[in-house]
Amino acid sequence: AEDPATYAMLQAADTVGTFQVESRAQMTMLPRLKPRCFYDLVIEVAIMRPGPIQGRMVHPYLRRRHGLEPITYPHPSAVPVLERTCGVPLFQEQVMKLAVVAAGFTPGQADQLRRAMGTWRSQGRLRALRQKLLEGMRARGIAEEFAQRVVEQIEGFGDYGFPESHAASFAILAYVAAWLKRHHTAAFLCSLLNSQPMGFYDAHTLVRDAQAHGVEVRPVSVVHSEWGATLEPASLAPIPRAHDLSFDVSTQARWALRLGLDRVRGLRREAGDALLEARTRRPFASLHDLLARAALPRDVPTRLAAAGALNDLPDVSGRRFALWQVLGTQRPKSGASLIDDAPLFEPPVDLPRETCVEHVTADYDALGLSIDLHPLDPLRPALDRMGVVPAKALLRLPHGRRASVAGLVIVRQGPATAKGMKFITLEDETGTANLVITPLIYERFRPEIRGAAMLRAEGVVAKEGRVIHLMTMKVTALYLDDKELR
Repeated sequence: AEDPATYAMLQAADTVGTFQVESRAQMTMLPRLKPRCFYDLVIEVAIMRPGPIQGRMVHPYLRRRHGLEPITYPHPSAVPVLERTCGVPLFQEQVMKLAVVAAGFTPGQADQLRRAMGTWRSQGRLRALRQKLLEGMRARGIAEEFAQRVVEQIEGFGDYGFPESHAASFAILAYVAAWLKRHHTAAFLCSLLNSQPMGFYDAHTLVRDAQAHGVEVRPVSVVHSEWGATLEPASLAPIPRAHDLSFDVSTQARWALRLGLDRVRGLRREAGDALLEARTRRPFASLHDLLARAALPRDVPTRLAAAGALNDLPDVSGRRFALWQVLGTQRPKSGASLIDDAPLFEPPVDLPRETCVEHVTADYDALGLSIDLHPLDPLRPALDRMGVVPAKALLRLPHGRRASVAGLVIVRQGPATAKGMKFITLEDETGTANLVITPLIYERFRPEIRGAAMLRAEGVVAKEGRVIHLMTMKVTALYLDDKELR
């Protein structure tokens, strides 16, 4: 409990994969709020909701928390209600208590208000309650501006807001997830992969984030993999590959993660179980031994070869060799399996080596991720010539500087509270970059923003401490097979 290293990680917004605090909005808020204890995390979970946002409570809370404006209260009766949140209502319970102590509502009327929040705009009875709330606060000398903000927050809670008890329950889970990521990164990643689909990020982002934190990730292998991801004793800790880390990667060197057979696209569980059952009886002596004993459906050997899952067999020297042999093996005249009396493989040939583009494309096609290369790796020399900076370089650029970044689109968002603004997170080989897109820019580049898997964005750096966005002015789709970029 209350582990300083975990809170340091949270303050750095190093939260990919963690419950409730992994979204773009939460990662933007964490370095601003800087949670130092559990109740700070309760506030963190609750503050990025329509209630506090539409009630314009977020910025006053942050300014007061950091001593940039004095903590004041609209009325002495509000002090016990708002003391823990710097005089700013953030939770449903606080709004209901304010209705009682600051507007003269009875507990029953406050409960009516709670029940009616979701239908505030459509019921005449609620308009009467709204007027009673405003009149009650005016009668007690509460400033009109604050009264109106409380009403707006109630309307926001009607869309979505948190009770304090709900936020505390979520904060417990968020803290546990963050602690596990901080102290047992490989096990945390293993569990996330085995629980997919869930959360904001696909497996490729989770794997790259773990690699950046010193976790050794090993490929899918018919020799070593189980159906799901597993842990294996680590060899040597790999060198961190990406963003500045919030902790020492040497503590993560005890375990490596082995990707499971379930990562192979199109591989059904029954085929995986058949392969594992044959391996349990006797380790595979060769590719032909595997094909003869595992009784796999026709398409499975090709899928395994394309995923690189056959590379650890004694007689296989890489993905292209395995594909050549599997595709060249003649099938039995009847049945869907390869059997012992199938003809031998094609004779060896001198196959060309995969290029970087071919390697990363094959990995993503077969597995949805690559543990060796990022899709931006083969494009980086051309991007450098074009003046496109790596994501981590945004940390060094001053506020207001024009910049261009590129990456794989990992998050697209358009919250209802954002008034038409869109938010995109790009991932390159060094980290992530957050784009802010106005409605005008969105309409101008709608096809690229909605449809492209990789984007190049140009804009102006907006910087507040370690919180960095690119106010985007132009968007271009990127493609690995674009000859101008190779």
